[in-house]
Amino acid sequence: MFQAHLMTELSIPGAFRLTPQRYDDVRGYFMEGFRGDVVSEAIGYPFVTGQVNWSSSRRGTLRGIHGTTLPPGQAKLVTCVRGAVLDVVVDLRVGSPTYGKYELTRQEADSGTAVYLSDGLGHAFLALTDDACMNYVCSAAYVPGTMIEIDPLDPRIGIPWPLTGPPIMSEKDAGAPTLDEAEAKGILPTYEDCLAHYAALKADPWRR
Repeated sequence: MFQAHLMTELSIPGAFRLTPQRYDDVRGYFMEGFRGDVVSEAIGYPFVTGQVNWSSSRRGTLRGIHGTTLPPGQAKLVTCVRGAVLDVVVDLRVGSPTYGKYELTRQEADSGTAVYLSDGLGHAFLALTDDACMNYVCSAAYVPGTMIEIDPLDPRIGIPWPLTGPPIMSEKDAGAPTLDEAEAKGILPTYEDCLAHYAALKADPWRR
């Protein structure tokens, strides 16, 4: 009865924008928030859900850039379910043809637009409204000590945040290293390792 998402790969390999079909009637509207078969077909291997998270942010809150070391890795499907955000994908895979590049997506709750990030990609967003709520469908459970934080204001990356003043940030995000500093510390995944990881997931999606 209902059509699946339109899932489009972005300029960063392994990052996708999902646009669901919206159905309106006198009651309101209906959208499919997530379809595992659509995501799995696009990425080339089954997307396994290991954890679901929520966050709520005040207007002007900047979260990220966050990634996960490999191993264990953690892919994410992120959706704004209340309010609006400027969502950003950053390629943290050293050696990738798009290393250090970013893609912007404006997410609004009524649109249902979502973004999928493969293992090795970084995620950040700026809350454009008060009480901006995000839903994260993650491929694996969080493992303490495996999160990567990168300065979202790093001029080398150059994300054009529409800020009217200093952003609201956690101490950890405000003190995060730049991309160059993180690479020098050896904490970033390599593109080669990520490709091998994707191939292994295609052979055995439960290997996580």
